[in-house]
Amino acid sequence: VLFFVNRGGLPVDEATWDRMWRHVSCIHPEGDVIGRKIRGATDLPKIPTPSVPTFQPSTTLPDRLEAIQRYIRDLQYNDTGTQFFEIKKSRPLTALMDIAKEMVRETLPIKCLEAVILGIYLTNSMPGLERFPLSFKTQFSGNCFRHIVLGVHCGGRFGALGISRRGNLMYKPLVFRTLSDLVQEFDGAYRGYWHSLKKVKIGQYVSHDPHSVEQIKWKRTILDVDRLTHEEFRKELERHTRDMRLKVR
Repeated sequence: VLFFVNRGGLPVDEATWDRMWRHVSCIHPEGDVIGRKIRGATDLPKIPTPSVPTFQPSTTLPDRLEAIQRYIRDLQYNDTGTQFFEIKKSRPLTALMDIAKEMVRETLPIKCLEAVILGIYLTNSMPGLERFPLSFKTQFSGNCFRHIVLGVHCGGRFGALGISRRGNLMYKPLVFRTLSDLVQEFDGAYRGYWHSLKKVKIGQYVSHDPHSVEQIKWKRTILDVDRLTHEEFRKELERHTRDMRLKVR
């Protein structure tokens, strides 16, 4: 699904604002009327600002992840048609962490790729937790859709952080025994919306050093679901898991 990206930084420039309002007039049932109502209003309700979670040393890792996911969800999914923060995947990790700090400062709605960057930033202080990009390509009614979450791995269990319009296509608690189990959980959720899973891309573990100049490896393994049997698909995910464990060691 195509959307605009705000490339002018914040505060949003006039041209970007105008483009956003034109988009609203095209997709909202009330068209231009709703835009005029909001833009001319002086008594709009104050939007609550979510606070970044803080933890006691005794807070367990699953509880920390749940609190981080709650914060990401409270920022809300961005349905404006314009992504507020430009995420260039080729940028070094340190530059992407600067964008994550800006997300925290601005507390604007975000899309799935922004949520992955924010999730990395908020889990950097958890050295026992491995993080990796996990993205999906699906098909519905002849159209292709793409989505990405932040996979997490610790203590022999997998889970995920992220944001989506759909509640079961983002957060997954750290309870899945294998990466295959985690991916199958997402596949089942997609099937509930009549989407067929076409490709799965898994990246490498991301450094915990916020000042690293390394690039995130977004696509270490690419699996074409239609070309693999269920057993082949499972074995490829197991192989990826073994390779990542060896890399950590």
